Amino acid sequence: MDITEFSLAQFSLNGRIAVVTGGNSGLGQAFTLALATAGADVFVPSASDDGGETEALVEAAGARYSGMIADLTEPGAPERVMAEAVEAFGRVDILVNSAGVNLVAPWREFGRAEWDRMIAVNLTAAFELGRLAAAHMSDRGSGKIINIASLFSFLGGVGSPAYAATKHGIVGFTRAYADELASSGVQVNAIAPGYFETALTAETRSEPEANRRVLDHVPAGRWGRRDDLMGAAVFLASPASDYVNGQVLAVDGGYLVR
Repeated sequence: MDITEFSLAQFSLNGRIAVVTGGNSGLGQAFTLALATAGADVFVPSASDDGGETEALVEAAGARYSGMIADLTEPGAPERVMAEAVEAFGRVDILVNSAGVNLVAPWREFGRAEWDRMIAVNLTAAFELGRLAAAHMSDRGSGKIINIASLFSFLGGVGSPAYAATKHGIVGFTRAYADELASSGVQVNAIAPGYFETALTAETRSEPEANRRVLDHVPAGRWGRRDDLMGAAVFLASPASDYVNGQVLAVDGGYLVR
């Protein structure tokens, strides 16, 4: 494509099929709605039922929705997710590995049970789904895998060594697959959200001193809103990013530069 042929149509996801894990709540719901608004039909495997809220939002955006309740750590669950997505929509063009958990405890109390659970959800499930999606996409010569990293892909993190470890691991996994799959026409990138207004951060935001400590480190001077992530997701899922590979896009209001 010549530069004179570039248009905003490069950001369109019309006709694309996306799988967004954990896409019924929190930041995952923002990724789901972003891709749907850009034209993609979405398949959402989630650990819980949201009563149809996300489906209604997707359909209001003019896209199709399908989903399933799934614990991605159960044996065979990733295979069932991919099989049902293909059955529902015929193929998978985009995978967003958004499902995750964060268990927090002082280091003396943070044991193997907490570690194993977080490794299973945050890292192993992303690997298994990524591997299945990569096989499906590489056979067709195109595809996008977007892994959800974190600021703690770059930092430590008091109270959750497993969260930092899994998010560092997500970056390594992203780069390794980006290197190996590029020749098959598949791009693999990551988004690293900063501090966002979600149910998980409500307690921190409600405590003046804790809230101040966060905002003092964010040049933008505010918490992120879920819509702040939507453009990044659409960009990395669209043809506009076909030459972007192995990158970690921090959406953090500048946190990492301060």
